[in-house]
Amino acid sequence: MKAVVVHGRNDLRLDELPEPACGPDSVVVQIEFGGICGSDLHYVSHGASGLSELHHPMVLGHEVAGRISAVGGQVLGLQVGQAVTIHPATPCGNCEACRAGRTNLCPEVTYFGSAAHDPHTDGAFASAKEVPASQIRVVPDGVSTRRAAVAEPLAVAIHAVARAGDIRGKSVLVNGCGPIGALVVAAARKAGASYIYASDVAENSLLIAKAMGADEAINVGQGAPLPEVDVAFEASGVAAALGSVILAVRRGGVLVQVGNLPAGPVSVPLGALVFREIDYRGTFRFVDEIATALEYLADGLDVEPLLTHTFSIDDAAEAFRIAGDRSTGSSKVLLAF
Repeated sequence: MKAVVVHGRNDLRLDELPEPACGPDSVVVQIEFGGICGSDLHYVSHGASGLSELHHPMVLGHEVAGRISAVGGQVLGLQVGQAVTIHPATPCGNCEACRAGRTNLCPEVTYFGSAAHDPHTDGAFASAKEVPASQIRVVPDGVSTRRAAVAEPLAVAIHAVARAGDIRGKSVLVNGCGPIGALVVAAARKAGASYIYASDVAENSLLIAKAMGADEAINVGQGAPLPEVDVAFEASGVAAALGSVILAVRRGGVLVQVGNLPAGPVSVPLGALVFREIDYRGTFRFVDEIATALEYLADGLDVEPLLTHTFSIDDAAEAFRIAGDRSTGSSKVLLAF
């Protein structure tokens, strides 16, 4: 079978791998669509994603959906032909974080397409993938596998919005309108935000954010000021943007850091966190908000404006090039298997 494998920095290949067998507690999923994530791009461009460094070839991909083609003998409630997506995380289940229900913070968690541990955990950018049944999430009727491939990043956005607390009736700023930022806009709208500002330096990204539910778009690349808001989500991961976002949060407000900041020291003016008494909170992946994401999709949340490009797996190299170049107008780039 074909698989998208990163062998090292700037070394992305389409490899032929053996077809997966189906264990007794697993299913085999024929992958139909997969979304390219920022972490996939970083493994290709830098040989690492954050602190996770690539030491061996690894199949990429954790945003996928497809159909079950085989079911293990001990698996109940799943059947061949069902449309499914996959929860990519396997927490240890025993640590303090797991016992507290914060499995996303498990230090031993493995994640599809991650080099955080050695051996690495292969992802699902392949024609087929064996998956433990516990990680399967059935796609609701009426939701295509194309859209279900967005359930994982949408879950990240839903978790980020929840980190801000109750935002019903509150004004919200989302700074950075790449795929995750645009999905934070959609999740904030579903959570009851009264007015949502979206800010970015790219007009195309702002248009997508508007289509995903933002009330107003602000091009900060043209010097437009940020408004004062109750809650801000910093989704760009650009340290230089953080100072102005902090100053946009009203006194006593909340700022959630969604975008991954650069590894190592960064220079950020944090004084306003004190005299404005702002709550500055991090957010990391999600627990099981992928179930809520599927509910949102079934309820009619339209993610099509986000899905700007689709490529065959045979054109994976071009897909990665487009996904990594915002000047192409790309947002979420899909691979079709």
